[in-house]
Parts: sequence; C-alpha cells; structure tokens
Amino acid sequence: MSNMPESVRQPRPDVKCWLTLYMIVNDPEIAKYICEIEDVWPFVDLEYIGKMKRQSHVESWKSHHRMEDVSLIREAVPDAHLLVRVNPLNETSGREIDEVIARGADTIMVPMFHDIDTLSRFYDLLDDRVEVLPLFETAGAIRMLPEAIERLPIEALHIGLNDLHLDLGLTWMFECISEGYLEEAAAALRAAGTRFGIGGIAQVGKGVLNAECVLREHVRLGSNATILSRSFHGFSKTKNELVENVDFSSEVEKLRFVFAESSQMSPESLEENRNEMRQKTQEIVRSMTQSHKTS
Repeated sequence: MSNMPESVRQPRPDVKCWLTLYMIVNDPEIAKYICEIEDVWPFVDLEYIGKMKRQSHVESWKSHHRMEDVSLIREAVPDAHLLVRVNPLNETSGREIDEVIARGADTIMVPMFHDIDTLSRFYDLLDDRVEVLPLFETAGAIRMLPEAIERLPIEALHIGLNDLHLDLGLTWMFECISEGYLEEAAAALRAAGTRFGIGGIAQVGKGVLNAECVLREHVRLGSNATILSRSFHGFSKTKNELVENVDFSSEVEKLRFVFAESSQMSPESLEENRNEMRQKTQEIVRSMTQSHKTS
C-alpha cells in the first residue's frame, strides 16, 4: 500500500496511531511467519477450565493448546513477545503460572475474574516476574475496572467480548461496545493512561460488522490492541494453508492503515461512526433473534 502513513511503519510513537495484534497460534512455522511483522504477538491459549460450559452454544474459539506449546513457540520465535493465557484462578494456578514463566512467556493473560480480590491473587502469584494482562470479560470485572486500575499495578489489560456479552445477557458480542457498556471503563483507562485492547478483529472489508467500523470505535474508546480472529487468517492450521488463504502482511497493513486514518478523524466523525455501528449492530441482532425463532 503505497499511501501507508509513515507513522504506521514506525515503532509505536503514540498509542492513538499504532495497533498491537495478538494471534492465537501453536504451530512453530506459523509463529515464525507472523512474527516477521512488528508487534504481532504469538498467543498460546491454555485456558480450558469452564470455557466449554460457558460458550458451548457460541461459535467461538475453544483452545486445545498444551503446556508444551509454550516451549515450542518460544523456541521458534525467541525474540518475539510471547503472550500466554492461563486458566481461571484455581488450586493449581501457582504451578501453572510457574511453569508458563519457566517456559518463556513474556506476558501472561489472566481470565475470568469478577472482583478485585481474585485479580489481586493473580498478581500475587505472578509476583512481578512477567507482564500481567488481565482479561476483563465479566460484568463484575467491568464494573470494578476503574477501582482496579487505582488499586492494582495494572500497566495494560484486555477487554474480552465473548464471555462479557454472555454474562450481560446480550445476544451478540459487539453489543458490549455499541450499547455503551464499555464507556465508563474506557474513560477511566484513558484518564489513567493505561494501555488496553478490545476483543478481536476480522480483515478490512470483511465480517458481519466491517472491521473499519470496529477499528474506529477502538480509536474513539482509546484501545490500541486486538486479537486477530480465526476468520482473519482463514482458519489456517498450517503455514502453507495460511500462505494460500491470506496475504497476511498485506491484511495486517490494511488494519493498521485504517487504524492510523481513524486516529486522525474528528470527534464528531467518530461519534457518527459510533451511531452507525449501533444501528448496524441492532439490525444484526434483530436478524439473529429472528433466525433463532424460526430455527
């Protein structure tokens, strides 16, 4: 893309115009391939406890990654920033976290907490050994987020939409954004200068709700990170499939181009996009509801 803004080619100079991307992967060759691009983090997902029960009726990612995959990816991309999601807090969390750190994780994502005490216990277990990325994905977590960033040493976090929309009793994950459930939390994060990301993203021009509309909401809310969805990489399971299915570097560049352009939009234009996203989301939800009634 010849008209790519120079800011997109440089290491992130400003959180408003640089997008960090996480890609769930346990194939070493895919990891090497995607990590040729700056700030695409390989993401090993060890979470399985309770997830199938929560999301059995939802078309979402359910991990089959193993502890050994952390070592495989670390060895494949020794210089990359390796993100690993562990299980919700349980009696084995200490051992799991110790092993993930020993195997080379740079950042550990901690999921499914509802209160500050549970999140604080995660921080105690991690004990400043690696970066912590709390995953705020429950109604309780979102409500207590402003207090959490005041009381705990949170440097960055991610807001998950799949479990959050289920916990809120919503029909579709993007309602979490379009119906204003993240407004107070995002305002507190912006005021504190805390880095954060939201949900996942499809390719530009793709998705039931197009990625351009979603990225503009990232900018308006202050998010600068997201997870590459399975559809983004064509559900590829091998490097050969990925190369055949997607022009990966080009699609990442498109995302960052749209994000950089969106960061230059006026508050009024971003508000117009917010209203457009809300209307589109409501239409999609009505269609989903009608489909469920007739199926």
